[in-house]
Amino acid sequence: MTANKFSGSKRRPGIFLLPNLLTTIGLFFGFYAVVTSMSGRFEAAAVAIFIAMIFDGLDGRVARLTNTQSEFGAEYDSMADIVSFGVAPAIIAFNWALKDMGKIGWLAAFIFVAGGALRLARFNTQVGIADKRYFQGLAIPAAAGVLAAMVWVGAEYQVEGADVSYLVCFVTIAMGLLMVSNFRYSSFKDVDWQSKVSFVVVLVFVMMFVVIASSPAEMLLLIFAGYALSGPITTIRSVRRLKFGHIVGDDDADFDETSETSAQTKKQQSSEQSTEQSMQSDNNDGSDIEQDSTDQTK
Repeated sequence: MTANKFSGSKRRPGIFLLPNLLTTIGLFFGFYAVVTSMSGRFEAAAVAIFIAMIFDGLDGRVARLTNTQSEFGAEYDSMADIVSFGVAPAIIAFNWALKDMGKIGWLAAFIFVAGGALRLARFNTQVGIADKRYFQGLAIPAAAGVLAAMVWVGAEYQVEGADVSYLVCFVTIAMGLLMVSNFRYSSFKDVDWQSKVSFVVVLVFVMMFVVIASSPAEMLLLIFAGYALSGPITTIRSVRRLKFGHIVGDDDADFDETSETSAQTKKQQSSEQSTEQSMQSDNNDGSDIEQDSTDQTK
């Protein structure tokens, strides 16, 4: 009776409300960014992208904390991401600076959207397989952050998009290509956020928030542009010889680690092998003792 009730409750139809509600709010701000850019309110549109980014970061964490993860939530999150961080930034950049370029302008915007869709599809197929310390290719929210911050800075300084159309076109195409590249980007998942830190570290974070709050558009542009450039730099520094597979390809290329990293890896593998050998030796000693005792009994 109890087993039947449990199995019945496990197959209960419906979706988890809280994480999917946060995803929906993020999707709303992505759509709002598109609408406001059509009316020429580019600063509000750029801010909406960053608000959508906040909710995109919250939904997954809330789902893990409340144990409400589901396949529906993962798929819904991907669909919302392609709207909020793929279509919306591309349309904002197009309406601000690319629409007067004709075919080149809308093709550049399409490259960004297609790159974001391919990046999400590749990421979804590599969950649980790829190295968690790195992202393969620029994450779509980071690429959206570069475009949104660039438009925000331009709108804040009253720069006409037509005057910087070629620059915006180059950045838009570059972000689209970086998303489908094999460049390695730090995921910051190996950072221990639960460990204790000194008071100075907390003070540094407070000062960072103050600086960002004083000039949000400029600081966000520096942060996201720096992160976008960190991928090629990290990749070049982590390989002995740069190959075409390190830049783009079907699968994540085998990265030859630097001597220091390689030494650490070999040391860790050697330690693991020693542990396994000692455990096997202990098991063999135990078996020999049992065999001796059996022989004596006989």
